[in-house]
Formats: sequence, structure tokens, C-alpha cells
Amino acid sequence: MSFKDLTSRAVRFYDEWLKDADPRVEDWPLMSSPLPQTIIIGAYIYFVTSFGPKFMENRKPFNLKQIMIVYNFSLVLFSIYMCYEFLMSGWATGYSFHCDIVDYSSSPQALRVCKYLTVFIAIFFVLRKKNSQVTFLHVYHHSIMPFTWWFGVKFAPGGLGTFHALVNCVVHVIMYAYYGLSAMGPVYQKYLWWKKYMTTIQLIQFVTITVHIGQFFFMKNCQYQYPVFLYIIWLYGVVFMILFLNFWYHAYTKGQRLPKDMTKKQKKEH
Repeated sequence: MSFKDLTSRAVRFYDEWLKDADPRVEDWPLMSSPLPQTIIIGAYIYFVTSFGPKFMENRKPFNLKQIMIVYNFSLVLFSIYMCYEFLMSGWATGYSFHCDIVDYSSSPQALRVCKYLTVFIAIFFVLRKKNSQVTFLHVYHHSIMPFTWWFGVKFAPGGLGTFHALVNCVVHVIMYAYYGLSAMGPVYQKYLWWKKYMTTIQLIQFVTITVHIGQFFFMKNCQYQYPVFLYIIWLYGVVFMILFLNFWYHAYTKGQRLPKDMTKKQKKEH
């Protein structure tokens, strides 16, 4: 098979594939093609893992305190708004939390922006020379999720497959409130005693998502339009649960992320 024939087949497959897309999102920003979001995510990964650290290697850390405060509390407000949209789009107005199919009517479904805004937190880590905080878990989570959400929004923006997004936005309200308070400086550190529980909240999130999606495997007559997404979401729940458990073990059980006074206490006990 020649390269020309291969290219032609790929184009025909792509065109046929897009015929099943939700026409309501065609004119939304970044939704006409997967290429723009692929470029954005690729640029993000390159910056936080290669270009950014090299660029900052011989430079002083940027003072981004004010920007981070505004950014984090803006995400808190945005996440609250997203929670409201998800609830009003079905989860508080009729969904059964069981077999909820996608509604392709003109009812609003707000999904597309949330994950792209969260990638900036890793960029701030790099510019402040906090490279130890740019972990594999962080980069993986904030790159793979928006990439796959594009396909979810494009083909199945609603129903059973969006419960995880609602839960994720609830977690974001708590998480970015913590980041915002933390960015405000040492005066507010005494109010952040619950830092360790952030990972617990994340774990509860993934257990909840995995259990909720897992019920689909025991349903006999659920007509959800794109079951492949449910398998992907369930797999994500399991993978992220393992990754966060690994983070928990190294950060807290082994004391790599504990406050200095608690780390000293652990050493004395051993």
C-alpha cells in the first residue's frame, strides 16, 4: 500500500468517525479538531519537563505570589460554577445515578474548559523553581485528562460518563482553596493542617468514580451510547487510585512531604 493510499484511507476514516460527533459542540473553542488541544498539551509537557527547568536553571525564581492567589481562587469560583452546571445539566435534575444516557438535545453541557485551566499550576511550579513538585503523577493527570475529555465532550457530553467530572470539580473547589491559602504566605499556614487529607480526598474521589462506573458492568439493558468511554473512565479511576496510593506512601508514610517538625518526630520514634 502506497503512502498516498494510506493517507487517503486515514482521511476517510477520520471523516466517517466525525460524523458521529455531537453537532452542538462543533463551533465551541478547541472542539472542531483534536489537533489544537494535542498541541497545547504537548507544549505543556515540553515546558514543564524540559524547556522550563532549563530556562530557569541559572535564573532566580519568579515571585508569582499575587498571580497564584488570583489564579487559585479564580479556579475555586470557576469550579463552583462548573459544579452548578453539572448539577443543573442532570445530576440534580433527573439523573438516576444508575443508567443515565446522553441527552443530545439543546440542553447545556459545560465540560470543555475546566482541565485546560488547571495545567497552569505546574507551569507556576517551574517558574518558581519548585521542580520537585512537578511529579509524574501531576503531569500525567493534567495532560491525559484534558486530552481524553475532548473525545468525551465531542461524542458523549452527558449522562453516566460525566459523573466523574462533577466529582472532580467538587474536589477542585477544595484543592484550589488549599493552594490559594498556601500561596498567601506563612501567616496562613496554621490554617492548612489538613494538607495531608488532600490526598485522602483524591483517593475518595477515585474510589467513588470507580464504584459508580463499575455498576455499568452489571447492568443488563443500559443503552448508554458510548460504553467505550465508561471502560476508559473506570480504568482511569483504578490507575489514578494506584498512583495516588503510591504518592501517599512516599509523601507521608515515608515522610517525604511531611512538615519538618513531624519528620523529626518520626525519626525520634524510629
